Amino acid sequence: METCKQCSLEFEITDSDQQFYKKVDVPEPNFCPDCRQQRRLAWRNERTLYRRKCDGMGKEIISVYSPDKPFPVYDSDYWHSDAWNPLTYGRDFDFDRPFFEQFEELMHKVPQIARSTVANENCNFVNQCGWCKDCYLIFEADHNRSCIHSNNIFDSRDSMDILRGIKNELCYECIDCNNCYNLKFSQDCNNCSDSWFLKNCIGCNNCFGSVNLRKKQYYFFNQKCSKEEYEEKVENVSKKSITDIEKIKKEFKEIIKKFPQKYIHGIQNEDSIGDHLHHTQRCLECFDVNNAQDCKWVFDSRNTKMVYDMTVFGGKGSANEFCCDNHEIGGGVRNVFYSDQVWESCHDIYYSKLVGKNSHHMFGCIGFKHAEYCILNKQYKREEYEELVPKIIEHMKKTDEWGEFFPAKISPYGYNETIAPIYYPLNKEEALEKGFNWSDYESPPLDVKKTIPADRLPDNIKEIPDDILSWAITCEVSGKPFKLVPLELKFYREHNLPIPHKHPDVRHVERMKSRNPRKLHHRRCMNKEAPHDNKDSSGHCLNEFETTYSPERPEIVFCEQCYLEALD
Repeated sequence: METCKQCSLEFEITDSDQQFYKKVDVPEPNFCPDCRQQRRLAWRNERTLYRRKCDGMGKEIISVYSPDKPFPVYDSDYWHSDAWNPLTYGRDFDFDRPFFEQFEELMHKVPQIARSTVANENCNFVNQCGWCKDCYLIFEADHNRSCIHSNNIFDSRDSMDILRGIKNELCYECIDCNNCYNLKFSQDCNNCSDSWFLKNCIGCNNCFGSVNLRKKQYYFFNQKCSKEEYEEKVENVSKKSITDIEKIKKEFKEIIKKFPQKYIHGIQNEDSIGDHLHHTQRCLECFDVNNAQDCKWVFDSRNTKMVYDMTVFGGKGSANEFCCDNHEIGGGVRNVFYSDQVWESCHDIYYSKLVGKNSHHMFGCIGFKHAEYCILNKQYKREEYEELVPKIIEHMKKTDEWGEFFPAKISPYGYNETIAPIYYPLNKEEALEKGFNWSDYESPPLDVKKTIPADRLPDNIKEIPDDILSWAITCEVSGKPFKLVPLELKFYREHNLPIPHKHPDVRHVERMKSRNPRKLHHRRCMNKEAPHDNKDSSGHCLNEFETTYSPERPEIVFCEQCYLEALD
């Protein structure tokens, strides 16, 4: 057992872990898996946006960096252009100083990219977003059209308030739903349409308030109805006010508890442990991973092989291989270590940031494309690079820096600007005590004609005036004001939905809390009438598993065999 350098808790490095570290030639970690993940998350600002000036062109832009940051920030298109050269900022390595100190100085000189965006149209208020059109406040998203207030949404259109969805249309307030049409207030559903309040359903249409259905039609709270009966029952359920919606949500949560839940969310996994896994083999302690093999401690990623400790991305095409302790890498990269935002077929990259497009053999570099053999943004010949890098590594071993991701204290963000608090909540005092940064910057107030408390809004969307677009609505939970945009108001009206009383950030946090925490518990199947031979004399299933459902939770948790048998 090892002792974490950050939290002092013990953690295990297995024989297979040692083999991986030896294979990629990096040291074993000194931080536990949670502290490693928390540190990487402290380098990820997905959702906090600011207005500021582009330091290259002088125009007003939207950026993940507040105006008080100590480094230049360029508009995304300008950053990707040839208007500036990262080699301009190159410097010699100083063996009398720690590496991280020198890297921080370089980071404060090299222009940072305002937002991670590519090939979007009319999508000014988005981040980690590409190939989208007419979208607003969507994050970690690709190939969407007319989507609003959503995270991790792909190939979707005309949808709002979605958390993790693929190929959805006309959907609202859905979590982990894919290939759905006109689905509302649902979770963990696939190929469902024209339905409300579904959980763990596949191939269903015209269903309401139901759980664990497969290829069903006209079900109302898990009871089969005729078409006429169903339509009458749904019509009699009032859904026009926020009070109505919240009441149904509360009732539906209690109904869900009566039905068994599968111990893991995902399909076609072999020898894998984690949650929300799809098409994986031998992936351990991984979460929200698709199409991966031989990975460990990987989060929010796809198309990865032999990768340890990666937070976000993975690429849509070629697999990423032999990488360790990175934030946001992808697109066919390999041999990338302890780096932040490295994309597009790069290889042999160490301790670098914002490097892409076939760059290779980079150490401590920032802002390069199509580059090779650079250290701290200075160009070297191959022989010089290969001679100097081992010396820098030896120096970093002496300063106790080698083998660790960038420290939280040099992150360009305050802890409260990142997504880290969603998984590891800390107040300002706690964050600073643990070595994280904190941002006290406050954006200017919204430019509005008037402000209205959310609870004073008319219940019925038909009573909402057009000039609501010029008002600020005060969130009933956080007290934070928010505005509607025309596309959003149009969606509420077309779907006869009430205007939310909560700020988009509050709604996002609530959706995140609807998913299980990324913490595993060893449990036994709760089925007392097992349909297979692996059971005790009383019929209780003996199958055991690792699950994100903690023993204290009220859900009935089944192994996969028992769950499939119990489906309606």
